[in-house]
Formats: sequence, structure tokens, C-alpha cells
Amino acid sequence: MDLIRCCEKCYHSLENPCSYYVLCLHGIKSSCHENESCRSKIKEVIKYYKKEGLEKPAIYVGMGTCGLGAGAGATYEKIKNYVNQKGIEADIIPVGCIGLCAEEPIVDIKLPGRTRVSFKRITEDKVSDLLDRFLNGEIPYDLVIGQFEEDNVLPFEELSFINEHPFFKDQTRWVLENCGIINPDSIEEYISGGGYLALNKVLLQMTKEEVCDAIEKSGLRGRGGGGFPTGKKWKMALSEVSDQKYIICNADEGDPGAFMDRAVIEGDPHKLLEGLLIGAYAIGASKAYIYIRAEYPLAIERLEKAIKEAKRYGFIGTNVLDSSFSIDVIIKKGAGAFVCGEETALIHSIEGKRGMPRPRPPYPVKSGLFGKPTVINNVETLANVPEIIKKGVEKFKSLGTERSKGTKVFALSGKIKRTGLVEVEMGTTIRDIVFNIGGGIPGGKKFKAVQIGGPSGGCIPEQHLDVQIDYESLLSIGAMMGSGGLVVMDEDNCMVDVAKFFMDFIQRESCGKCIPCREGTKRMLDILNSISRSRKNESKIEALERFKGIMYLTRLAEVIKDTSLCGLGKSAPNPVLSTLRWFRDEYEVHVYERKCPAGVCTELMSYTIDTELCRGCTLCAKHCPVNAIVGKPGTPHYIIEDKCIACGSCYDICKFKAVVRR
Repeated sequence: MDLIRCCEKCYHSLENPCSYYVLCLHGIKSSCHENESCRSKIKEVIKYYKKEGLEKPAIYVGMGTCGLGAGAGATYEKIKNYVNQKGIEADIIPVGCIGLCAEEPIVDIKLPGRTRVSFKRITEDKVSDLLDRFLNGEIPYDLVIGQFEEDNVLPFEELSFINEHPFFKDQTRWVLENCGIINPDSIEEYISGGGYLALNKVLLQMTKEEVCDAIEKSGLRGRGGGGFPTGKKWKMALSEVSDQKYIICNADEGDPGAFMDRAVIEGDPHKLLEGLLIGAYAIGASKAYIYIRAEYPLAIERLEKAIKEAKRYGFIGTNVLDSSFSIDVIIKKGAGAFVCGEETALIHSIEGKRGMPRPRPPYPVKSGLFGKPTVINNVETLANVPEIIKKGVEKFKSLGTERSKGTKVFALSGKIKRTGLVEVEMGTTIRDIVFNIGGGIPGGKKFKAVQIGGPSGGCIPEQHLDVQIDYESLLSIGAMMGSGGLVVMDEDNCMVDVAKFFMDFIQRESCGKCIPCREGTKRMLDILNSISRSRKNESKIEALERFKGIMYLTRLAEVIKDTSLCGLGKSAPNPVLSTLRWFRDEYEVHVYERKCPAGVCTELMSYTIDTELCRGCTLCAKHCPVNAIVGKPGTPHYIIEDKCIACGSCYDICKFKAVVRR
């Protein structure tokens, strides 16, 4: 059913639709449709896309990247084959990720007159059993996540609601409101749920200044780094006089463990697009770019379709909705360089140059893309904008803390029971996210730390689990909000190894333009490698250099912070500084005792064989790559320490747990 053709009185053709159809659909401009048949048709369209008054089942399959990785593609095809073979009339609808990635593939079923029910881990082999049972009135309780709350339909009395599930009950879904709920490829479904009403409002009722004022008063801050006030940035760009202005959406999500932007675009691309269009209008831009990494093919595909549909409906193009506002939206694919997340490097990349930062000022709002005033916001920032305009500034301001308003989306991963995408109100504690929403550490292991903000962020130890999620609180303990990756670590993680991992990433991703970042991060990585090096693998001179490097590690980190050119370089030492601050004792054990308490740094491991437990099965000797294990069959074996390379093969292969690791 096509919204453009829902009323023959106004929607004359696909090329010339009524300028006010979005408002008409929601009864805001009833003068456009004065006769009863017109209004009835509008209600019918909304009802159709909201799946109200269903006459046949609707089956929703989570087809985000996480779902597809868990086998949702095969599940989707199996469902199609099932309904075809059984002769069942049903709508099969692909949706994005609802956030509970740990339970993918997720399948929802909505029967006529009943609430929508969500089921977990529906791999291809479970499809037939699920549909056989549920379509015939039997509920497979072991697969149920929960039922959705809906009006005017009959709920299942024996099922809990999905918003009561531990993963969802403490969330405040503002940006993720539609993700996993609506079909991301359907602009009609987005419009029927109130989509593009905010764009209509700003174009028909608000001046550019009023839009900037509203965003500034809301307290929205950039969700990608330092948290600069979005409305203030827009006002600065609006005040610039220029024949051309640009707005750029930064979707170059390069942090390890971060997948928020990808999930938002895959699940609700029109919300991002609407926020981008509102931002373009507010600053007076006539051209918008979405800079997205090429490694996100599904997100790009859905964005391309969303832009095409928005053009067809008249939201992109010349004189949008009969206003004087004209806009063109272009997708620019990035090559995966982490440094292109920095705004000036991103601008250079769009211009066709090598992605390298430049000194600021001038800031992009004065001289950005092609030397013109440019605003750069990330995906989450722009996705907040339509909701602020639609629901009101006060509603947004009511969420969060005094200086950090609204919600924040996090990608929860690592040593955690319920991995996925979560959105919480600012001011929520790390403890609430890890233990209430995430379900805590699996296997009865002890929590050790959580890395927040990616390579530019820092590690938060157990004693600061009750720190609130807001910009200032995180900075006070040596961390930062960043893009929103949350990587949970348990007692089996070595913090020196964690610092080494992030420093290796930063060093490889450095653009090399400035010496402090290029040479400094390499030197820091060398020092970290030396900390986890065995004595037998170094000369006397190397031992002296190792200790000297350790003495200067903190000083070197501070120099890099103070003298690097861009924000990425300035924040590069954060993983080392935060782990040194909170886990100094672990560093000292590595440095002075040459041991790794977590058993991760292989060079510092030593292995012996408990002769009382050893049965002389010879398995360890057969698997030793350097023949460091000796002994006769049936008698206890021994490890020659000087020959042992601490690979751990003997430890892994021993059936009698006779090999002891120290």
C-alpha cells in the first residue's frame, strides 16, 4: 500500500504528491481532506502499517548484522518456505536489531487480535517447531523473550511483557525506539509511526534560528567525543555568511567493540536521515554527506534505499514540502581508517585527499569542507533531533543529569552474559548496565574492569562501578564517553595486555603526520612489550633499556597528550594512563617479579609437572614443539626450563591436570 496514492484527491501521481500528506496521515491538517472517504482512507493506511486489525499473521525476523551472523538469513528463508508449503497467508517482515544480540536470531510473531510475541535463538532448525506450535495456539515458553504492550488487542495472560525483561526494563529507548520493531526498508511504516512529522514542523512552522534555539535549550551534546553542545555548534554555523554550507553525518565507527551507529542505521535509517535534514535546514546547508565506513555493507544498502525513498516522497530535493529548503544527500564510503573519525581528517577524505588531521582553528563551522562552513555530527546525535522536535524540548531535558541531558546508546560486549545494544538515561551507573542490564559476568568469574570509549577512553575498575554515565563524571576518573563502546573484562584479563592491545591499535592507525603520536605511541608500545618480556629473551642492555622505559612511561604519555596535533593523538595514551592509575599493582608484578597474575602474557609463564599427578601418558611430550619435556612412558615427566618456550601446549593437552602453570 503506497502512502502517496492513499488519497486520489491529493496524491495525483508519484511525481507530484500532496505536499502535506505526512501531516494529513496524522490528522494534523484535516483541511486537506474534507470528505469522510478521504479520512477513512488515511486511517486505513496508518492501520495497515501499524499492523492494527490484522487479518493474517505477521512474522518479524531480526535481520541486522548480528542476526545475520547468527543465522537469521537461513531462518528467514526457512520461514518463507514453511508458509508457502503450508499454504499459510502471512506477512514476513525483516527488521533491524532490537539490541539483545546475545539471543539472536530473534523472531517475533503477531497473530490477528493478539499481541506481538518475541522468541529467541530461532535458528533454521527451530523454525518448523516454533510455527507449528505457536500458530496452533501452543506457546513454547522456553523460547519466549516477552510480549509487546499494545492497545486494542488481547495479550497473552501467561506471558510477561518484553519491557519487563531484565535486559530492557532499565533502558530508556529514545534513539533505539524503532530498532527491531519496524521494517527499516519501509518509509511508509516509518511515516505511519510519526516519522517525518518533525521535518514537516520545522519547515512549515519554525525558522532556522528557532530550530537552533530548541536544540540548544534541550541540552543535546555531541554523542561522539567531548560532548560539545549541538545547538551551539549549529548556531555558529548558521551565523556564518556563505554561498554554500555543508552538514556531515560521521558514521565512521572505528572503535574496537563499538557497533551503535551500524545498528541504528540498519534498524532505523529514516530517523538518522530526518535528523540530518533538520540539521541541514537549521544551519542553511544545501548539501549533506553521510561518511560511513565501507565495512558496513548492510547499513549502506539500507541508507541508499532510505535516501531513494525520501527523494520519491519529496523529503530530499528542491523546495522540500513546498518550502524554500532544498537539499541533496550523498553517501561517502570511508576506507576504514580510524583517524578519519577525527572531523578534519574526515573532511580531507571527502575532498579526495589523504585522511589526515589539520590544526584548528579555523574550526569546520568557519572553514570546513571545500573551505565552506560545515557542521559534523555523529549518527546518535542526529538521531536524537527528530524526537526532540516531535516530543518537545522539555521531555528531552527531563532525562539525564544537570549537565548531561537525554540518553546514551552503548554497545555492550566482552565478558558479559547479555551482549548487545543498550540505551540508558544519562546518570545511570556502570554497575546498573553491567549487572542489571548485562546480567553480570558469566561462569561465576569476578568483575575486573570495563573499557569505555574505545582506544581514546579508559578502564573503569570495580571501585568505580557506581560512577554515573555523564561527561564530567567519567572524565573525573580518567575515562571519557567517546562513541559508546563498553567492553567488560573479568579476572582472566591482564590489564597490561589490554593496554598493549589498544596501544597496538592506536599505533597502527596513527596517520603519522605529527611526531608525538607517530613516534610516541610506537615507543609506548615498545615499553609495554618489554614489560611482558621474559628475562631469558633479553640481553643486559635490553634489561636496562626496559627499566628506563618503564620509568619514563607516564612522562612520555603526558608529552603525547600535550603535543599531539589532533584529538585522537591527545587521547592515545589514555588506555595506558587509566590502567596504570587503577591497576598499578598488576604492572609492578610484571615489572619486578616478571609474572602475569592473569596468566595471559605467555612469555612470563612458567610450567612444571606435578610428578604425583603425572601418569606418564607422553601426550605432553608429543605435543611439545621444542622437545622440552622428557620422561619414559608410564613414569612421571619433567620440563626442561631452559628449553621451554611457555607455549602452554602441555597445559592444554594434559588429561590429568598434572601440568602446573605459574
